[in-house]
Amino acid sequence: MMQTISMPLWAFALILLFAAVTFASHFLFPSVRWFFRKRAERVIARLNTRLQRPIEPFKLARRHDMIQRLIYDPEITKAVLDYAAEEGVPEDVAFEKARVYAREIVPSFSATAYFSIGTRLSKWLSKSLYRIRLGAFEREELSALDPNATVIFVMNHRSNLDYVLVTYLAARAGALSYAVGEWARVWPLSSVIRAMGAYFIRRKSRGALYRKVLARYVQMATAGGVSQAVFPEGRLSVTGAVDVPKLGLLSYIVGGYKEGGRDVVFVPVALNYDRVLEDRFLIKADKTGERRFRPPLWTIMSGTMNHLWARVTRRFKKFGTAAVSFGAPLKLSEFAQGQSRDFTDGLANEMMQRIRNVVPVLAVPLVARLLLKGGPITEDTLVAQVAAVKADLEARGIPAPRRDPKVAVAAGLADLRARGALDESGTKIAVKASEVDLVSYYARSIEHHFDAPAAGISATAG
Repeated sequence: MMQTISMPLWAFALILLFAAVTFASHFLFPSVRWFFRKRAERVIARLNTRLQRPIEPFKLARRHDMIQRLIYDPEITKAVLDYAAEEGVPEDVAFEKARVYAREIVPSFSATAYFSIGTRLSKWLSKSLYRIRLGAFEREELSALDPNATVIFVMNHRSNLDYVLVTYLAARAGALSYAVGEWARVWPLSSVIRAMGAYFIRRKSRGALYRKVLARYVQMATAGGVSQAVFPEGRLSVTGAVDVPKLGLLSYIVGGYKEGGRDVVFVPVALNYDRVLEDRFLIKADKTGERRFRPPLWTIMSGTMNHLWARVTRRFKKFGTAAVSFGAPLKLSEFAQGQSRDFTDGLANEMMQRIRNVVPVLAVPLVARLLLKGGPITEDTLVAQVAAVKADLEARGIPAPRRDPKVAVAAGLADLRARGALDESGTKIAVKASEVDLVSYYARSIEHHFDAPAAGISATAG
């Protein structure tokens, strides 16, 4: 017997929604997923034909599969059992904690997001803000590296734009994976960063379980041939100088290395800028000792609006030069020979020294150093000194300013003048007493190339 049943409209709509989702999940979604997967495979195949280092299968694995592989790793299982015993919690609780850590760390790389959006955006942003100078490391040299080895770019950390700049410059080489701090774990930035292949780390976490999950992920990625970019300093340099290394990620890479397995090639990369956008915040952080600096939201918004308005009115001038230089690569297999069991400290110091050796000397840092060293000075004298320094640097194989000394001095003075850092009386030029910290910050970036520190620069910096 047929009877009419009445129900609220919202309930009927909800039933239809559930039915549609069920239908799609069983009939439409699999085919849709298959379509996009096949399309992605074709895109990656085309990319790999023009990349110097093709994208490794490890990087292309589904995020869910990678998380499962990570949390069921024997070393993670042991760490989970140890954590449960030490904390007095059930093993399933400890296991779930490891799963949470894995979800935090493991990226969800998208070749389309990386090469269609990420590299193009990084190129536009880099070239719109700076004149880009690439140091001596020919593509042939990168191609000559062992194609089966994992390449790790080891870099000094001057600015948050380091990520952008190196992503752009390394776009032809392949897709880089970065370690990103907790500051970026905000939606939707976190999703974008994961799609770019970066992974998040908790810098202050000292828990053994977390460190083990992070270590195993880094080791799996390295063993899988994933090209990576590592900042051994850990944080942005607050002094301007190349800082001492922290062993975290490097120790994980060394700990996972097995003789006879896939080799690891470390490529030192040195970055320098005529203008670091965060410079005053970093200087303040150095003075206060507070490393977790956060620029006020209003400062960021007002600065962004002023920048956009300057572009609209065509008054914007680029922030000088951003330069990248490459040092001599180091093979882990060769460095490990004859070393004690744990040689991470020696490796880190060697890589930082190779970075220091190739830090580019730019107009602003060089002019800043000479002004601090010589006191009130004429522009003509500055030109003569820059010419002499340039010749000396070139003779020693150090990346020197490429422009004519007169042009370099004019550019350096113009940038410092725009920052209100100069005291000019007649033909004499000096650094304002109130801006010695700012000028010293830039001078320190190249101070290690010279024997004696300039006045105003702390001898302990860097």
